[in-house]
Amino acid sequence: MEDVGRRSRRGGAILLSAQGVRVLGQMGTLVVLARLLPPTAFGLLAMVAAIGAILDLVKEFGLSAATIQKQDITQAQVSALFWINAGVGLVLGLGLFLSAPLLARFYEQPELADVARCMSLGFVASGLTVQHWALLRRQMRFSTIAGLETVGDLVSFAAGIGLAVAGAGYWALVVQRLCAPLLLLAGSWLFCRWRPAAPRPTEGVRGLLSYGASVTGSQLAVAFARSIDQILIGWLWGPAVLGLYERTTRLLMMPVNTINAPIYAAAMPGLSRLLEQPARYRTFFAQVIQKLGLLTMPPFALAAVTADWVVEILFGPSWAQAVPLVALFSLYAVFLPVLQASGLLYLTQARTTEMLRANLIDAAITVAAILAGLYWGVTGVALALTGIGLVVRLPLAFWLSTRHGPVGIGVLWRAVAPPASAAIAVVLSVSLLRRVEPDPTLTALASTAAVALTATLLALLAWPETRREIQTLLSTGKIPRPSASG
Repeated sequence: MEDVGRRSRRGGAILLSAQGVRVLGQMGTLVVLARLLPPTAFGLLAMVAAIGAILDLVKEFGLSAATIQKQDITQAQVSALFWINAGVGLVLGLGLFLSAPLLARFYEQPELADVARCMSLGFVASGLTVQHWALLRRQMRFSTIAGLETVGDLVSFAAGIGLAVAGAGYWALVVQRLCAPLLLLAGSWLFCRWRPAAPRPTEGVRGLLSYGASVTGSQLAVAFARSIDQILIGWLWGPAVLGLYERTTRLLMMPVNTINAPIYAAAMPGLSRLLEQPARYRTFFAQVIQKLGLLTMPPFALAAVTADWVVEILFGPSWAQAVPLVALFSLYAVFLPVLQASGLLYLTQARTTEMLRANLIDAAITVAAILAGLYWGVTGVALALTGIGLVVRLPLAFWLSTRHGPVGIGVLWRAVAPPASAAIAVVLSVSLLRRVEPDPTLTALASTAAVALTATLLALLAWPETRREIQTLLSTGKIPRPSASG
């Protein structure tokens, strides 16, 4: 049988390549739409999307993770989970549709009612997709997953931009948001030939529901903590301020999510199958989190010290108020991916009760930071999230996730040390360069990229493990494959 580690690595490479295309498309669409539509349009959609993000996790009920993680799941069990997901998706969609007037009244934005009614269709479509998508991931059909996600995104981008150019206003964003779930529904049923049996009582479902309930509780805590800032900002200051805040967070969180998603998709099946081999599990996870840090820490550190350039180039001068938000959320994004990746330890070791407790603690800390920051406006929220995240949430997440299982806390800190040192080197070197290159001319951009790359390489050369990988890359032209041996 083909080595699990090799299949996961190959799958991760496929998904990351596809994610690269998707990120470019998402960034391009974000930039174009920001120049075609005012912040108010984005704020209106964000008012519904913030609540939708919470409901979306209820729709899944953690049952996709249950399907992927359980080693001997049966056809009858998957069918039972399918009908549960479909039913929950239908109930949530109907609930959002009926509560649309209340949502409009809460935000004092009458047009929100029709937006919410249209967005409710996405929950129905997603509920019918959950188990087919989970089976594709379980079977490690990463090429199919990557292709469907990429096509769904590209069609959504084209629809959104086309309607914005045609003068559809915020409806362009609504249609863009609905295209992907509808296309993924059609594609997953086409490429995953599994079909559900008729609903009937099934043995073993209670255990899967218990697993899913713990996963859902954990994810709900995270989703609530991520959404409460946008809900409160929209309620307190309206769609224009929320639009500015939402576009900024999306600019930075979009790369985080698009990088983390394939890492999770590729690593979770592999880690689940290595659980009986602690040394290989430990090595594989350390390499996953280190590569994740290398992909995210130096680039986001660069974005933090060039935030004014980022806003001017991508959004234009009308979005100048977003500069401090971009700087702060870039620092937040430096450590957020590795913080989130620690959740893989809970999921792949079936420690879902522990994960629920850890995420409830993390959510409480996050909400407290948001509430404290609101006094100073949206910049205060961003500052509080970044400061508390780095000083409290990251160390706590590492400690809680490694209290049990084959991975100790020292493994995590050693894994992230090289990319963290590279990020610090980028901040220091580029900050010095900007004293003589204050404006984003072509020369300044080229010099900044060269300095950041050089600082990253020099920092990584200081660590034996990454130094060996760089030497191998320079001598062979190939990125060293992670070893699955203990």
